Amino acid sequence: MIRINKNIEIQESEVKFDFIRSSGPGGQNVNKVSTAVQLRFDIGASAALTGIIKEKLKTLAGRKINKEGVLIIEAKRYRTQEKNRQDSIARFIDLLDKASRKTKHRIKTRPTAGSNLKRIESKKKIGEKKRNRKYTDE
Repeated sequence: MIRINKNIEIQESEVKFDFIRSSGPGGQNVNKVSTAVQLRFDIGASAALTGIIKEKLKTLAGRKINKEGVLIIEAKRYRTQEKNRQDSIARFIDLLDKASRKTKHRIKTRPTAGSNLKRIESKKKIGEKKRNRKYTDE
């Protein structure tokens, strides 16, 4: 069981790990040992997520989702398989947690008269500064 927050728990059977060869630190060990981790999670097949969360997750993840709707998180920051596995799980939890949060709706407000006046005055000062830079041949 992977606990995302107090409302969402993902079964470990829904998450698949593939171990691949990593680029980066490790010297010749990189060429021999598969330390990088690819975490795969099928968003459409998940029973733990609601439709709204699935849609938000798709927009948040962006290019991390392939054509089949599978989220792929690649972790190759560390030199050991276990640390990379933990890193991928932490990034997965963080992404799902962000997707499950409700977005605050912005209430439109009008700028105050004072702020408009201040903005126009600063624009006038900048324009005046630029006019003074002009070279006049007299």
